[in-house]
Amino acid sequence: MTFQKAAALADLPVGGVLAVEIDGTEIALVRDADGVYALQDVCSHAEVPLSEGDVTVGAGSCEIECWLHGSQFDARTGKALNLPAIEPVPTYPTRVEGDTVLVDV
Repeated sequence: MTFQKAAALADLPVGGVLAVEIDGTEIALVRDADGVYALQDVCSHAEVPLSEGDVTVGAGSCEIECWLHGSQFDARTGKALNLPAIEPVPTYPTRVEGDTVLVDV
């Protein structure tokens, strides 16, 4: 695995989302109280940036919603949680070292 610097942890508040690009891949970073997750920054239904949507953090869940049609995705797994999206979005391994978020694309 080749982890690369994606962002400073301070730039990504709990319940927040941040769009970054790593090696030409658009990534949406999402943070909850348990960690940081990286998803491909495109809705599998409508080809729009997920990073422009809302994040909902709950007990044991972290979801991001596509702003265009309302599809929600599990930020941890990329799984589509409701229609109109039925396909998951790719996810990428992350880790935090100090104040730096690293992602392996």
